[in-house]
Amino acid sequence: MGTNDSSAQTGASTLQKILTVVVLLIAIGAVVYVKRMNKESGSAVVPAPEASNSRANATPPASPDIAPLSKDVPPTKSGLPRLVDVGAGQCIPCKLMAPILEDLRRECADKLEVEFIDVWKDPDAGEGYGVQTIPTQIFYDATGQERFRHQGFLGKEDILAKWEELGVDVGGSAQATPAFSRWEPAQPDTRPKDQVCYLCDGDINAKTRTILNTPGGDVLFCSTHCYLITHASLTDPEKSHEKASTTDWATGALHPVTASTYLYGMDSQGRPTVRAFADSAAATAEQQNFGGNILNWRAFERKELSTRCAFCDRPVYPEDASVVHVDGGIQTWACCVMCGLGVVARTGSDIDLEAKDALTGEALRVVTYEGHVAVLEPSTMVAWAGATKDAAGKISSTGCFKQAFFATDEHLRQWVEQHPTATGQRVTIRQALEAKLKLTPEQISKACKIGECTPKQ
Repeated sequence: MGTNDSSAQTGASTLQKILTVVVLLIAIGAVVYVKRMNKESGSAVVPAPEASNSRANATPPASPDIAPLSKDVPPTKSGLPRLVDVGAGQCIPCKLMAPILEDLRRECADKLEVEFIDVWKDPDAGEGYGVQTIPTQIFYDATGQERFRHQGFLGKEDILAKWEELGVDVGGSAQATPAFSRWEPAQPDTRPKDQVCYLCDGDINAKTRTILNTPGGDVLFCSTHCYLITHASLTDPEKSHEKASTTDWATGALHPVTASTYLYGMDSQGRPTVRAFADSAAATAEQQNFGGNILNWRAFERKELSTRCAFCDRPVYPEDASVVHVDGGIQTWACCVMCGLGVVARTGSDIDLEAKDALTGEALRVVTYEGHVAVLEPSTMVAWAGATKDAAGKISSTGCFKQAFFATDEHLRQWVEQHPTATGQRVTIRQALEAKLKLTPEQISKACKIGECTPKQ
């Protein structure tokens, strides 16, 4: 009996240990799962650990598309619409909301009340708002009726646009600036067609002219660089360089691009300078005065194609490009500012975009969070979307070289005046980002692609 009792006790003890381990594993797994879900959502559950019994978590949040669950609040003493941001001082999206709320307080002081509620510091202050996830923004009209709510980060332009959609005028820089567009050139481009680059519309230097022969006629480029950008964009699987020629720097005669020798240098800004030669000896002679390195076609092409736009995959010189920092620590490039915003759509990641004012060259910055514009430096930044409009009203982009960011509206207008042939419209950075996010995967894969080259008429 003693032996049997001992065995039974040993078995029970072993079973108890096993059950204890299983319970611990389940608990650990649950914690890891919750943390992962909160990280992926970019938001936080309302109660902090010390406030897990807060009544702010009692009512489930309302979907933006259904009737809100929070109670309407009494009209404000000022009789103004009211924006309530329910959040906390330490959650990441809440921190990003803080400067936006401050901007709205300053810019809309006489038309909008802005309130921030920190439910980690003061759980009772969030009572009755029906909030489970922070941050949550709740829009009340001047009568105290809730009109809309949003969970997660929401950009300044998104907030102003929503008020506008609700028919409530709260002012703010994004609403105060009228639309601006020009669909017909202020004056026609009178340059001869054989002196205008097919890709960038720049003037063609007779010593760097590059030509692609097509069934429809010759297509002209200002440089081998613009030619290679276009060639990389062609969708024809049979495309080749066999019908392309470039100008011999020494003689002015055309020579096949694949048989030319290239003197590859650099200007004071770090931008490549290229001179092509039919004769390698002539290239060597020029090198004595010009410097640089002598490359054959294969090395030259590889060099030109080594840096690509992260959105449309076109070759780009970093000196001409916008710098794009993608979440995860990746730095890449965008051939234009609109393609920079397109990186969000192509990768599904947020970005920190470094660009330049097209008029002054001053540094500009756009940061996105959860697919919204989170930071604009300066906050007055706007964009010019180069485009044309046909008789039916359909709008088509005029290409990467016709897109620009500006620090202010005034800079944009000055630039448009200095470019009388430019057509397009002023858009906010939010509108530009939304346009990219609406693209389908198929549209993104075809971005900036060219079915074939045809001479410009």
